[in-house]
Amino acid sequence: MRCRWLLWVGLLVGCAPASGAPEPVEAAASPLLESWEYCSRTAVSLGVTLVEDRPYTPPMAPSTGGMVFSAEDAERGREPWVSSGAPGAGTRLLKDVFPGGGGSEPTWFTRVGAKVFFAANDPAAGRELFVSDGTPEGTARVKDIWPGEVGSFPNALFEYQGLLYFTAGDPAHGRELWRSDGTAAGTVLVEDLEPGVEDSSPDQLTRGGDGALYFVISSRGLFTRLMRLGVGPNAAEVVRVPSDLGFQFPLVPVGRKLFFVRSQQHHGAVGLMVSEAGRAPVMLGTFARVGELAAVGERLVFSAAAHMEDENLELWRSDGTAAGTVLVEDVRAGNVGSNPQNFAVLADTLFFAADDGTHGVELWDSDGTAARTRIFGDLELGPGGSFPQALTVVEDHLFFSADIRGRGQEPWVSNGFRVGTVPLTELAPGPRGSSPRSFRRSGWSVFFSAEDATGVRRLFTLPFRPDGRCLVPGP
Repeated sequence: MRCRWLLWVGLLVGCAPASGAPEPVEAAASPLLESWEYCSRTAVSLGVTLVEDRPYTPPMAPSTGGMVFSAEDAERGREPWVSSGAPGAGTRLLKDVFPGGGGSEPTWFTRVGAKVFFAANDPAAGRELFVSDGTPEGTARVKDIWPGEVGSFPNALFEYQGLLYFTAGDPAHGRELWRSDGTAAGTVLVEDLEPGVEDSSPDQLTRGGDGALYFVISSRGLFTRLMRLGVGPNAAEVVRVPSDLGFQFPLVPVGRKLFFVRSQQHHGAVGLMVSEAGRAPVMLGTFARVGELAAVGERLVFSAAAHMEDENLELWRSDGTAAGTVLVEDVRAGNVGSNPQNFAVLADTLFFAADDGTHGVELWDSDGTAARTRIFGDLELGPGGSFPQALTVVEDHLFFSADIRGRGQEPWVSNGFRVGTVPLTELAPGPRGSSPRSFRRSGWSVFFSAEDATGVRRLFTLPFRPDGRCLVPGP
């Protein structure tokens, strides 16, 4: 294996924003169509604590009015807030949905077009679906799906073809698949997949490369079924497995293929499966364990331990055939394994954390071939390891945290090149670290949560603009 070393950049990368320049609340999405830059290496605290139900629900989502998220204060409890990326008046309570100290407990923030949907407790209707454009007057309950104070308890919120798809319950159909355009009239049951009051409880909604919507449902507690919707009036079953075995999530689309992992009946093994455009799934290989999966170009790249080698997790790839499902690289020779994890894909390159037995847990990259699977940077020199975590791609940059001796776990950013990989200013100076996570862009800011110098977790923002706009006033 070839090593490539990180070049430390001591000078400030980017430039400071013009003083007093107004910020657009949500710049048009343009992934990889134009380059972006961070205008400072010092993030600013917004003074509020982001409520994170990690890793189960998205903690925030951008709207035309700014980033919408859940925060808690002593007077109102947990309620939806909104931020333009600026502290003070730029970060404020969006709406007191449930007046009083109890709070509406908003979760599942999901962007659809210019709006954000979320689930929240309503004093008159129970837990129901809400929508917001980032303004108080544009924030409202969508529909009382389960009439009265019981609530339909929406979850698994997912954008598909410009609409919100989600799971909710009503007294006539149980928990089934619904969709919404943000209006009461446009919020309807998609299909009663388990007829009557039995729940099918759709989950793991995933957009396939063939244009269909895939998801799993429960069939009377006996089977877990993989379903496909969007190419006909009704959802069609792709495959079913006994509920005591089930699927390992997530479902991962690569082109027109959908990869997934299901439990096997023998010796606790799991099988890697693939279905092309909804056809009957094909078994690609049996493993002792499968870890994370990601689409890298036209391949699936995943971490796995070969059958009967439970601890030897290494990097594998698949082209959707059994013959093309092979080990990419034995990064750590022997039966321990390098344990690739924390996957993030920037362009056609997978970034991940792994331990080769020499450098400790460090940042690696791969295009799915042995020749280009290599250590990206020995951030903590020597065998100690920097333990990269929270790897997240935002436009054409990779944000993550790394633990460096004397600094602790602090935020880093990379443009995908060694020379462009730098630490941000410490948020909790000293060895304790700030443990940043939940990176997400809204407008011309990257939002994330981290612990400040007092140990309190706060919401931070970093100025992040299209290339060349750091010194240009916003529109």
